Amino acid sequence: MHSHIVSGQIRYSIPEEMKKGSLIGNVAQDLGLDLKRLRAGRARIVTGESIQYTELQTDKGILVVSERIDREELCGDVTPCSFSFEIILENPMELHPVKIMIQDQNDNAPQVLYPVQTSSSLVAEMVPRSADVGYLVSKVVAVDVDSGQNAWLSYKLQKGTDRALFEVGLQNGEIRTIRQVNDKDAVKQRLTVVVEDNGQPSRSATVNVNVAVADSFPEVLSEFTDFTHDKEYNDNLTFYLVLALAVVSFLFITCLVVIISVKIYRWRQSRILYHSNLPVIPYYPPRYADTLGTGTLQHVYNYEVCRTTDSRKSDCKFVRPCSQNVLIMDPSSTGTMQRMQSENNTLDETDSPLEVS
Repeated sequence: MHSHIVSGQIRYSIPEEMKKGSLIGNVAQDLGLDLKRLRAGRARIVTGESIQYTELQTDKGILVVSERIDREELCGDVTPCSFSFEIILENPMELHPVKIMIQDQNDNAPQVLYPVQTSSSLVAEMVPRSADVGYLVSKVVAVDVDSGQNAWLSYKLQKGTDRALFEVGLQNGEIRTIRQVNDKDAVKQRLTVVVEDNGQPSRSATVNVNVAVADSFPEVLSEFTDFTHDKEYNDNLTFYLVLALAVVSFLFITCLVVIISVKIYRWRQSRILYHSNLPVIPYYPPRYADTLGTGTLQHVYNYEVCRTTDSRKSDCKFVRPCSQNVLIMDPSSTGTMQRMQSENNTLDETDSPLEVS
């Protein structure tokens, strides 16, 4: 069996955080091999690493990413960052070293080491009122785990209680006074410093620096105790404002749902009545005539006729119920009356008028 070792080496440079399946390079073309040779030689990758970041696709002769590559996790602070492996072919035996260079990407924001930001305690830098111009108040310390220009940091004063009193060094993060401190300056000073890297796009972090302008520690303690209480008050106020907004929003939505439900219910009821086949029976108050002429109700009234001997006029008055004389309201025609009399009460004069009193 004949074995032959080829010392040809190929090198690729790729950025970190590439997606799985991304193309690294065409191994067959770069090594001058055809696809039949890769398949016949059972080409494969041999590496001493526990994680294999690349995969060789022999049917296409290409090298692709098989696992996420994080430069900081792979190399830490070591630059340049790279890893190597070998491609082996059989019959005859061939060995091709491959080196992959990892380019750093700005995927990490700066981390502030000092001053330490804690919610349980308040740290303040003390500045005497006799401090002169250029007095060193404090220094912001930050690091960036990226490499190269992505790790270059710059410092800027974003806002402060008195911006005319302090400045921040662009490269070193030093906080210094830019004028003489006087008695009119407030004891409590808060500075917000932004730490920004040089990557594209850039990433940043912010840090709050508390400064006490005072000559004695008791004065600082009393002032910053009030400052802590003010901070807690502001936090509680924000919480209650958010809670009130949530309650008002909930009540508004509930009322809206109720109104819409009532509207839908009334609409459905009207539709049910509209499609119903049941007859609609009108309501008439008792002892009132049916003026519509439907003939569904008849109202009976009793009356008694009283006559005089000399007058041809008759008076009619309503009395207690009587079965002899009945006045009936005819529902078929409005304003007509029919008289029902017994055979014993016959009117002597048929042309006498009838008056209802």
